[in-house]
Amino acid sequence: MAHKAFQPVVELTRGETAESVHFGSIAVVDSSGKLVASYGDPKRVAFLRSTAKPFQALPFIEAGGDKHYQMTPKEIAVICASHSGTDEHVETINALGAKIGVAESALMCGSHPPFHLLTAKELILRGEEPSPLRHNCSGKHTGMLAFAKMIGAPLDTYLEQDHPVQQRILSAFAEMCALEISEIALGTDGCSAPNFATSSYHAAWGWARLVDPDQLSKTRADACRTITAAMTAHPDMVAGPDRFDSALMDAAGGRIVAKAGSEGYQGIGVLPGASGENSPGLGIAIKIADGDRRDTIRPVVVLEILQQLGILDHELGQELAEFGPVVEIKNWRDLVVGEMHPIFKLETK
Repeated sequence: MAHKAFQPVVELTRGETAESVHFGSIAVVDSSGKLVASYGDPKRVAFLRSTAKPFQALPFIEAGGDKHYQMTPKEIAVICASHSGTDEHVETINALGAKIGVAESALMCGSHPPFHLLTAKELILRGEEPSPLRHNCSGKHTGMLAFAKMIGAPLDTYLEQDHPVQQRILSAFAEMCALEISEIALGTDGCSAPNFATSSYHAAWGWARLVDPDQLSKTRADACRTITAAMTAHPDMVAGPDRFDSALMDAAGGRIVAKAGSEGYQGIGVLPGASGENSPGLGIAIKIADGDRRDTIRPVVVLEILQQLGILDHELGQELAEFGPVVEIKNWRDLVVGEMHPIFKLETK
């Protein structure tokens, strides 16, 4: 029987009664392209949004951009980030911009209040408007500008789809996901950069290759390892305080790479050996149908997937218990009134 695109993944209860249900789809793929497990329709197409950021950094690193600008792992991590706009994030991007020789005014990502609430409050108290550097995508844009400058391409059109930087990004993303460029749907992201839509299966395959790149060329494999090593060494740069991607990578100690995207997307890369000797590298792509605007559903789903795959051991589960897979729901008086829990079972292949 054919799968519906989205199936129930998380239930919220009040007392003993189910109050709401969130739907989603999941694909788990190894680096050879084998669909290891799925839930819902793995052929369902969706935009990766910020989950694509490690791939958007890939051709720059592959071309030697990190060496050209003598970038630190911390700076590599922030060009793959949806950072929280803290002072540390801004300082890191400022330092990178100085190395590259591009000013904040060159960033075309726009601006929004920092995701980090304390930082946002401090800006208000100082009467300071959020700058483009506080934008969660400012690291990615700085990386794109660095790439453009390195190859002698125009800086003022770096977001145009036909710009050499964007063409190289699209080509690298297609190759990583084992697709032709014509098979990828294009759109414009919230930060005005081009973005990509593909099936959960192909996105998960791309993530599997990112963390298990042995079958790729040496140059590309080295670039993949540089990116994943930087993200896992500096998870605080990839997201920020109290955010799931940072917490998961920090707790996993280099075994897992995580990158969320807007509208309920999540990419996970499980490095080879993460669940025991000779365990394969895996890519996981998750899409929550309603967009998960409060960012509470994906952590529950991710932790349940890792548990079902035998990757979430007791110690890791304890460190991440606040995120799931079962989370108490409290009211404004801090009384427990229900819970949020997963209600899916992966179909293994």
